[in-house]
Amino acid sequence: MTNKAKNVSSRGQRDLTVRLKKARGKTVAQVRWLERQLNDPYVKRAKLEGYRGRAAFKILELDDKYRFLIPGARVVDLGCAPGGWSQVAAKRINALGEKQGKVRGRILGIDLQKVEPISGVELYQLDFLEDNAEEKVKEWLDGKADVVMSDMAAASTGHKQTDHLRIIALCEAAAYFAFDVLEEGGAFIAKVLAGGAEGELQKLLKQQFTKVAHLKPPSSRADSSEKFVVAMGYRS
Repeated sequence: MTNKAKNVSSRGQRDLTVRLKKARGKTVAQVRWLERQLNDPYVKRAKLEGYRGRAAFKILELDDKYRFLIPGARVVDLGCAPGGWSQVAAKRINALGEKQGKVRGRILGIDLQKVEPISGVELYQLDFLEDNAEEKVKEWLDGKADVVMSDMAAASTGHKQTDHLRIIALCEAAAYFAFDVLEEGGAFIAKVLAGGAEGELQKLLKQQFTKVAHLKPPSSRADSSEKFVVAMGYRS
């Protein structure tokens, strides 16, 4: 077997593991992160399929399992930047009007920062924690939402337990926002971090929804502590 042949996988593709040749000015952690990005199959798929990030596959996998993004649904995407979740939702709820004979849905993308336009998505720059944010969203949506989803994460401090508590607090705030804007029977989907404090959040959601599940979709990195909560059947 030649050296060249040794670099070919059983599928006839070369082993293209990328290593950074120049890392001047970068920390070890930064180099590892860049190499992981360069070699991540979901990053590559996102580029090929036109998504703004690998996170798009997480909401795809969650929806494949629970089917909350249906044609005609009204969706609010909290902390939507860079827009991968909104891209997926816009297609699945028929916000683009591409599915003949299906009701056209609507999706509002909400974020603190300005987001580049996304086809089929109505974008608003808003802090969902500010007073009357819920009323603004319902006004923009001309009513209540069927789905509130959030892939938000609080800025990292580097301290695992602190970061866990901060993201749980952010998720709880998103949940209370959802209680105000969801239709009866609606769904709430959000990212959390495993770490011991999510029990109270689960208890809160079980009081308001008929079904609550925690799971880690296949596209979530194995070394990440992130999980996702899917709560369905909202009871006001």
